[in-house]
Amino acid sequence: MFKQLTQRIIKGRTDWQFIAISDLGSNTARLVILRSIPGYAYRLEDELREVVRLREGMTDGRLSDAAMERGLSTLDLFKRFCGAVGVDMVIPTATSAVRDATNGSEFVQRVEQEVGWKLRVLSGEREAHYGVIGALNEVPITNGYVLDIGGGSAQLSEVRDGSYRRGDSVRLGALALTERFVKSDPPKSSELKVLQSEIEKQLQTFTWAKPSEGWKLVGLGGTIRNLAKIESKRQNYPLENLHGFALTGKSVKESIDLFDELPLKQRKSIPGLSDDRADIIGAGARVVAAFMDYLKVDELTISENGLREGIFFEQFWRDQPVPIADDVRRFSVLNMARIYQYQPDHAAHVRMLCQRLFADLKTLHQYGPQELELLEAAALLHDLGTIINYNDHHKHSQMLIISSGLAGYTPRETAIISLLARYHRKGTPSWEGFQSLMQDGDEILLTHLAAILRMAEFLERGRSGIVSDIEAAWDDDSVTITLLSDRTPAVELWDAERNAAPLFETAFGRTVHLQLGHSTQG
Repeated sequence: MFKQLTQRIIKGRTDWQFIAISDLGSNTARLVILRSIPGYAYRLEDELREVVRLREGMTDGRLSDAAMERGLSTLDLFKRFCGAVGVDMVIPTATSAVRDATNGSEFVQRVEQEVGWKLRVLSGEREAHYGVIGALNEVPITNGYVLDIGGGSAQLSEVRDGSYRRGDSVRLGALALTERFVKSDPPKSSELKVLQSEIEKQLQTFTWAKPSEGWKLVGLGGTIRNLAKIESKRQNYPLENLHGFALTGKSVKESIDLFDELPLKQRKSIPGLSDDRADIIGAGARVVAAFMDYLKVDELTISENGLREGIFFEQFWRDQPVPIADDVRRFSVLNMARIYQYQPDHAAHVRMLCQRLFADLKTLHQYGPQELELLEAAALLHDLGTIINYNDHHKHSQMLIISSGLAGYTPRETAIISLLARYHRKGTPSWEGFQSLMQDGDEILLTHLAAILRMAEFLERGRSGIVSDIEAAWDDDSVTITLLSDRTPAVELWDAERNAAPLFETAFGRTVHLQLGHSTQG
């Protein structure tokens, strides 16, 4: 089924493959299946998640029989699923619970004998490294730190000059800390005091991690994403994913106060909080707050990518010295365009016409490279919605961008790109539904860029490149756009005058004149 879908979505390509990454952690086991053409395009196809609590009852340093049975049955289920959907490659991994357990090697042997998978037990440093690879393919940073809070451990890694430099793991996982220190519901102040003391003690092992001005902190893992989900519900956040979401220290501490006050039953009703994480989220949140205080940062940026994606990218970018996209923003746009069957010639021509208009009118609109990049991204993605239906495809394009998100872009930038796609052919540009992401001047920015994109789209109405180039000039009263073509672009003139000129005139406050010139091509 999956492979037939791939043939429909990526026409003419047969070098795709399905890669499954299994991650057996202390709290949960996850399986992700990604469809990919190495170095070209990828997409998450499916995901399974099961709460295994592998570390539960590990008070004597050994995995309990019950925990091992839960792990084995879950991995067997994952293997059966991989076989059913025709996965080409499986990479099964395990992290802190198995590597810390005195009987971890026994469990690994049982997995090989009873399930048929050879578990790759990751060291703490390797776990940190893969987390960074996943994060840097989503949140490009030059210098900073990556923090991953799991069930059994926490990893902090240093990124310098855009590359992983070092990373360490400590036993500050949400489940491990809860089992050791929290016995009451809600927790007693005495328990929380001892818990906080243990967190601060272990933080001192990160002697190489220093507060540095301008350095970013990127967060990943279930605990951090859940804290971000809670905050997104507080804000009525308008996007459907957490790519690039900013989680503040103030928000984390507000959540901690709530977790300390409420018993488990009431905690489970907190919007955004997963039921199966409600009993351990308090300890995990304290770890996040402590790291933020230690590094003296006010916010961290959410990466939805993590360990599993980092392992995948090692395969996807296998021909590169480092498995990270050279330009995360550019690749994320191309990846989405390729997955949803964009028309590369048409999209590239619309982008070129946008670039010409943007450059010729620069002294009028006074925008720069950052705004141009958003316009170019929208030019490549504006017609994605036709894969669903031509009718209302502008709305479908927006929906695909919002639901998938764009790695490397901030939430505000993603919203602008989606809105440009939404208004590329009709309607009055509006920030309705996304006002919480607006900055001063964004209403005018959206109108200006939408006007340029719409004009470019209608000047390429026939998808034939008949308007080979354009030139724009302006004065106090009008904007004159000269169409360069070796034959009369009758359809383009007709549609641009009807459907693009009105918005253009509104945006720039000048009458639009479209006139023919002569192409020098050929």
